[in-house]
Amino acid sequence: MSATAPAATAGPFTGEPPSAGQVAVRRWRSSRYVLLSASALILLAVILAALRPTVQPEFLDPASPSQGGGRALAQLLEQRGVRVQVSRSASDAASRMASTPGSTLMVVRSERLTARDLETLGAAPGDLLLVRPDRRTLERLVPGVRQATQSFVERAGPGCRLPAAVLAGQVDFQAAHTYETPGSAMKCYADKDLPRLVQVPVSGRTVTVLGSGSPLTNEFLAKDGDAALGMNLAGARSSVVWLVPGLPKAAVGGDKSFMQLVPFGVKLALLQLLIAVALAALWRSRRLGPVVLEPLPVIVRSAETVEGRARLYRARHARDSAADALRAGARERLVPLLGLARGTAQDPAFAQEIVTALAGRARLEERLIGSALYGPAPADDAELVRLSDFLDDLERQVRQS
Repeated sequence: MSATAPAATAGPFTGEPPSAGQVAVRRWRSSRYVLLSASALILLAVILAALRPTVQPEFLDPASPSQGGGRALAQLLEQRGVRVQVSRSASDAASRMASTPGSTLMVVRSERLTARDLETLGAAPGDLLLVRPDRRTLERLVPGVRQATQSFVERAGPGCRLPAAVLAGQVDFQAAHTYETPGSAMKCYADKDLPRLVQVPVSGRTVTVLGSGSPLTNEFLAKDGDAALGMNLAGARSSVVWLVPGLPKAAVGGDKSFMQLVPFGVKLALLQLLIAVALAALWRSRRLGPVVLEPLPVIVRSAETVEGRARLYRARHARDSAADALRAGARERLVPLLGLARGTAQDPAFAQEIVTALAGRARLEERLIGSALYGPAPADDAELVRLSDFLDDLERQVRQS
């Protein structure tokens, strides 16, 4: 009976510390699913954040003191002597323009305007100031001016002869729309030859298009020439009608589709549910249930079966599964030799008892036996072979003792 352990190089069952590469591989295997799940959640959060509305309900409201509101600009205009009239509907704004000749109509939140509202504003007298208008508003009120791209270059100089822009100088736009314009338009604050401020004559009146509402908000009004630009554009006349349209009322018996009637929050919840279902399907795709044992239709030699399984393990780089199979088989054969019940072979609660009994029979260190029977997965194929040899030698010594 041998009293010494078989010679082997560094490995988890030889008593020598594992290398840094082996430790890194084991940590990656144990944490990869957690990292992948965290990455999926971060990606989902980014997608949901991108789908959220870009502005708050009080954006550019002259009565709102919030960061996105426009109360500061309204108060500056009134201090300058410009009368500020707030309208909440297109019809009221058109009536105020008709009763106050020489006023400027400033339109914000144009995405709330209906087709009838746009017709009403198109017939209203006076100059127009459109702040970040949508495509429908441009097509109806400023023919020839079209949205081009989104500019993310925050600060820009005027680059034109428009007095309101020249006096304001550099302006902090944040994210802004740029426009394609006709040759008669005055183009300012261009980014790659595409202006963010356009002024063009339309049907005997001057229409100014500003691609960003950020310079007019309470948050950014004090930066660069933002306040000067807002006052020069909105306060060009003695009076300004500030139109902040409310949400359009739902029409009775309208032609809206089912998806248009579904609230935006419900759509986000459904999207999140679909992504969760897809992730769960991917997670469970390789875990369709336990393996079903069936009798083989022909007799296969045990050596061929072992060789076939070994090739499968090697093809899939499944050293951990191969090592588990070797260890489980060794425990099943060794436990009866120690006089213990067969049920204790795969019970982790009896691991120390089994290791201690084997150490007494084979006269090997408990640390080596414990690492061989219950240690981590081998780092490479060579270490798997050394583990198999060690288990064979251990069983041989126990049988001979």
